[in-house]
Amino acid sequence: MDVWDLDATACAELVRSGEASPHELVDLAIRRIERFDRELGAVIIPMFDQARASAADVPDGPFRGVPILIKDIDSHVGGVLHTAGVLPLKQANYRPARDSHLVASLRRAGFIIVGKTNTSELGIVPSAEPPAWPPSRNPYDTTRSTGGSSGGSSAAVAAGLVPIAHATDGGGSIRIPASCCGLFGLKPSRGRVSFAPTYGELGGGLVNEHVVTRSVRDSAAVLDVLAGAQPGDPYAAPAQARPYTAELGAPTGTLRIGFDTKHPALDGTLIDAHPDCVAAVAHAARLLASCGHHVEEAHPAALRDPEWTPRFLALWAVNVAVGLDECSRAIGRRIEAGEVEPLTWALAELGRLVPGPAHAEAWQWIRGNAREASSFWQDFDLYLTPTVAEPPVPLGTFRSPPDDPLAGIFRSADFAPFTPPFNATGQPAASLPLYFNTQGLPIGVQLVAACGREDVLFRVASQLEAAQPFEHRATRRG
Repeated sequence: MDVWDLDATACAELVRSGEASPHELVDLAIRRIERFDRELGAVIIPMFDQARASAADVPDGPFRGVPILIKDIDSHVGGVLHTAGVLPLKQANYRPARDSHLVASLRRAGFIIVGKTNTSELGIVPSAEPPAWPPSRNPYDTTRSTGGSSGGSSAAVAAGLVPIAHATDGGGSIRIPASCCGLFGLKPSRGRVSFAPTYGELGGGLVNEHVVTRSVRDSAAVLDVLAGAQPGDPYAAPAQARPYTAELGAPTGTLRIGFDTKHPALDGTLIDAHPDCVAAVAHAARLLASCGHHVEEAHPAALRDPEWTPRFLALWAVNVAVGLDECSRAIGRRIEAGEVEPLTWALAELGRLVPGPAHAEAWQWIRGNAREASSFWQDFDLYLTPTVAEPPVPLGTFRSPPDDPLAGIFRSADFAPFTPPFNATGQPAASLPLYFNTQGLPIGVQLVAACGREDVLFRVASQLEAAQPFEHRATRRG
């Protein structure tokens, strides 16, 4: 296999065996970004000089010499431009002073950062088309969205520019682009990965960080690097029993798995996902059954309550207001309406109208409903759904015109209704690339485990990957 077909674990083995040096892997990644990224728009902030310098003295960690990209939101790379897709941050040349804990942990593991990747403005919609940068394009069809908001990271990994990339998830932003770009993307349990030292939590606990990968083993190995609370964290995920890499290929026994392809619309009526997404779930259900699991149609009834969407959007609007205010503080002046997208401004204005008691009540309702929904995982080990409700959509789908500034968020809710509930519940969930439609577009399926049970997800995901090896058809050749 060519190097660009390999995952991060295989690349690290090349370095350990002496078949490749960190310099060679970094130079290859840089050449591939320079050759292919003009088409894709994935890497917005190159760090090529820093990467080549880092390759001269790499920590002897499990991923020594492996190139990686960092998503340009939430985690900071010290001294490097940070924009979160917001044009005023870019114009102000905002550069945080130090690495986030996550970035420092990746460096200690031996990863070499070669650049930063595109996201939607403040990570709001499931794409990577911010006003600050050109849009990221899906490597399977460059007229279509990558999904998002970790779209730049997913496009880069799917095209084989790098073997792995950082991603974040506040409503599906790891799982959605993983689905759209044919990758494995796991959102860990709430509190599994620390936001130290800058934040205690993000979005009231909705946001999580991890990576998008070409293999299950990469995801498990990186979570072993990142997992664990830091001093001052407001909470921690349930303790892991052993390294996640030990779960790969471990016996699962016969698991009970419920599946569903319907979701409630804003008016409470149930809608089935696009036929391609239904077919992807049916295929995954058959594959799971062939692995010896019991699969039946079932769903957590509490998650079908139509109050979920308005409550979640209330929290989302408040978080946008907080995020926009943070950007204003970072540049030392107030960001005005015309400097951000109509949707961003409208959500921030709505968020400022949400009274404190109403915000607290929304969280109280969601956490109470999440507790009720958790009873599903007393009867079932996993829950299977589509990752998104339709195949990758055309670029511009989530754009909001000035006369309808909330259009983008409602279109986002239609596209990705299956992922946000598990940001609210704090459960681990993963998108698996097991299906392509007749147009050759990847269609992911989501598996959700009980809180703290990433181990179950890794066992079953590795079992499925062994039964049907992941295909990366969008890798750029040569």
